[in-house]
Amino acid sequence: SILVTWTKGFKCSSVEGKDVVSMLRKAIKKRGDFDIDIVAVVNDTVGTMMTCGYDDHNCEVGLIVGTGTNACYMEEMRHIDLVEGDEGRMCINMEWGAFGDDGVLNDIRTEFDREIDMGSLNPGKQLFEKMISGMYMGELVRLILVKMAKEGLLFGGRLTPDLLTTGHFETRFVSAIEKEKEGLQKAHEILSKLGLEPSHEDCVATLRICQIVSTRSANLCGATLAAVLRRIKDNKGVERLRSTVGVDGSVYKKHPQ
Repeated sequence: SILVTWTKGFKCSSVEGKDVVSMLRKAIKKRGDFDIDIVAVVNDTVGTMMTCGYDDHNCEVGLIVGTGTNACYMEEMRHIDLVEGDEGRMCINMEWGAFGDDGVLNDIRTEFDREIDMGSLNPGKQLFEKMISGMYMGELVRLILVKMAKEGLLFGGRLTPDLLTTGHFETRFVSAIEKEKEGLQKAHEILSKLGLEPSHEDCVATLRICQIVSTRSANLCGATLAAVLRRIKDNKGVERLRSTVGVDGSVYKKHPQ
C-alpha cells in the first residue's frame, strides 16, 4: 500500500511513495513486544461500511464526516475496468474529499474557500473536503467574522490579534454555539475569550454564520450522497432503493444538529 500524498495537514517526511505496510511491519518488529501481521489495508470509510454491514446487510455505503470527509460504496464488477471479471460487486473508495480538484466546484466556492485553500499545506487539493469537514469549518467561520468586522458590520469594527490568528476559532466552537438553548451564551463566552466585547447582535450574527457554514457542509454532503445512492439504484435497476449508509466521524458525532 503506497502512500501517494498526505492530506489533512499531515507533513511527515520520507513516507510519500513508500509502502506503508512494510514500514509498519518493520516498526512492529523493532518494538518486538507483540506478534501481529497485516493482511489488508482498508481506510476508515471501508471500515465503517464493513462494521455497519455486519449488523445491517443493506449497508452498501460508508461515509466519514470528521476531520476530513470521504465515502465508499459497492459498485458492480461489470463497471470496473481495472479488475478482470464481470460477476459480483466490489467496494470503491471514492476519496471524495478531492472532488473539485479539477475545477468542477469553482462556481460554488466562495472567497473564504479560496482563502482557506491558499493558506493550507496542500493548496489546490481536497477542495470538497475544505468546504465540509471539521478541520476547516471553524476557520471558515473565523474568516467570515474577520471580513464582517473589517467592514464595520460586527464588533463595532474592532479586530483582535486572537481573531486574526489562523485556527483560533475552532470547529468545536461551532458545535457549542449551535446547541439550542445555550448557543448565544456560548457565542458570548467564546468571542470574549478572543478578546472581543460582543453585543447581543454580534452573538446572534455569529450563531447565524455558524449555522450557514454547517448547513452548507451538510447540504454538500447530502447532495454527493444522493448521487452515490442514485448510482446504486441505477445499477440495480429498481424503482425504489432500500439501502443503509454507515456513518462515522467527529463532526457527525459531535455537531448538535
